[in-house]
Amino acid sequence: MSAADVRLLMISARYENGGNPTHRLLDGHPQMYVYPFESQLGTAAVRDHWASLYPLKYRWPQFALDADLAADFRSIIDEETRVRTRTPNVSKFRDWAFDMDDDERMALCVAEMEGLERRRPEIVAAFFRATFNAWKDLNRSGRESTYVGYSPVIGVDAETILAELPQAHVLQVVRNPWSAFAETRRRPVPLRLAHYLAGWVTVQQATLVARELYPDRVHILRYEDIVADPQGVLGEVCAKLGLEAADSLATPSWNGAPLAQVYPWGTIREPSTDANRRTGEELSAAERDEVTRLAGPYLEKFDYR
Repeated sequence: MSAADVRLLMISARYENGGNPTHRLLDGHPQMYVYPFESQLGTAAVRDHWASLYPLKYRWPQFALDADLAADFRSIIDEETRVRTRTPNVSKFRDWAFDMDDDERMALCVAEMEGLERRRPEIVAAFFRATFNAWKDLNRSGRESTYVGYSPVIGVDAETILAELPQAHVLQVVRNPWSAFAETRRRPVPLRLAHYLAGWVTVQQATLVARELYPDRVHILRYEDIVADPQGVLGEVCAKLGLEAADSLATPSWNGAPLAQVYPWGTIREPSTDANRRTGEELSAAERDEVTRLAGPYLEKFDYR
């Protein structure tokens, strides 16, 4: 199977904008292969004008010209999956069953590339196929047709992804920046307000202009709308992908098993309208005003005024 045949949905969202809850809401869909954790596809070879703003692991990968297929596989950072498979006792996901051997996954990835040209879209497609073939305790329906990955801010690479993978889609999740910034301050080492908002604005701009070029394959949703009606809002996106609006869209899950809270997949524990509002109210009046100033016209664009 070449990259041209691979159906991929990549979720993008600035930190704590609702990417993890959206990822977990899609998890139980019977027609989706949903990546177990963040699918951190970036490599150390990524070098461009966004490299100083976003971590390399969250970007579309670059591969060394003189590498081989095994080296290509190893260069993909994929930190959360690799920590869980190779050093499970230190993984934040250690309490969730996950049976995968990363070396076996590499062998499967190399085998998937047999007879194919060594190009980035082919390598990425082989990486996804190998991941789900190596996942031994994956809860399968037998109806899966679409791969789903989630990598924060990968929307900045939306135009590249969609040009290289003709059946790919990008889903950008946007959360009001007051709640999003208040949420990200719960991280052990939070970003400064100006740094956080620069990244928030940039990824929104990149996906908006990508949607102009690919209006049927770039989907932009507000986190507020998703938590208010997950099955209805995500069901509309599924319909655009030719998939059903499954009942599972109403409940976040891990490998098909319902989750009482989304944590530790991100800092959002309760994906709800009330929790979202309470989080935004944690900011001081001065902080709220500064967020408003830095978010600028995007507040009106997403109806946050």
